[in-house]
Amino acid sequence: MLLGCDFSSAPTARKPIVVAVGHPVQGGVALDRLESFSSLDAWGRWLKEMPAWVGAFDFPFGLPRELVEQLGWPLQWAALIAHYASLERASIRQAFSAFCAARPVGGKFAHRATDGPAGSSPSMKWVNPPVAFMLHAGVPRLVEAGATLPGLYAPSEPGAGLRVALEAYPGLLAREFIGRRSYKSDDAARQTAERHAARSDLLHLLEVGSARMGVRLALTPEQRRQLLADAQGDALDAALCLVQAGWAAARRDSSPGPGWGLPAVMDPLEGWILTA
Repeated sequence: MLLGCDFSSAPTARKPIVVAVGHPVQGGVALDRLESFSSLDAWGRWLKEMPAWVGAFDFPFGLPRELVEQLGWPLQWAALIAHYASLERASIRQAFSAFCAARPVGGKFAHRATDGPAGSSPSMKWVNPPVAFMLHAGVPRLVEAGATLPGLYAPSEPGAGLRVALEAYPGLLAREFIGRRSYKSDDAARQTAERHAARSDLLHLLEVGSARMGVRLALTPEQRRQLLADAQGDALDAALCLVQAGWAAARRDSSPGPGWGLPAVMDPLEGWILTA
């Protein structure tokens, strides 16, 4: 089973976590269904109940090494995540804000090595988007679900390796197809015809497939209509992550390195975004 997850650190019925469930097909992946979760605990339980999956998740799996070293936090990934999960969000905000305040304009945030190639926000950012809180909410639940995070963490429990979690970023794949065109908005007033057209073009190109990645998305006509109609883009982002999961699954035994299409030299504290 392949999963692609569009995540929220504070899901609700109106803005849930959306998971695209699919399976490999010749030359790509097929979307089977979409699952929605209005609470973090419901999402975490579902991941734990599914016996085997490879999932691509739209939230960071690690913090910048520079930040961790300066704060004096643990330098081993599992210990760092346990420490991070023990903190309240207010404490995280305070620590990160103090770190930024001491740095010059234009260099406030620390970055992971993957941020440049992926064009992603720094994982310590707590607003617009609050990816620091997404990490705080998401990664501990992946660990609780018994997932292996290649290059970062492997559980010791029986069945380890049956659930594999990888970090994804749907915006990276979307830009590959349609550049910087905006295709979604949570604001109803900004859900324009131009964004609808961008989603239409993006879906068409996803079905054709990426020449660089060699992966296409197989959809039924009804699924295509559903993704096109989703002006917030949550379902489409989940489908983009599903494509990234399919790309990684096809490279499970790639070497050298941790496999799954990850780079041979990957910081075991920071992690890496698929296809960056």
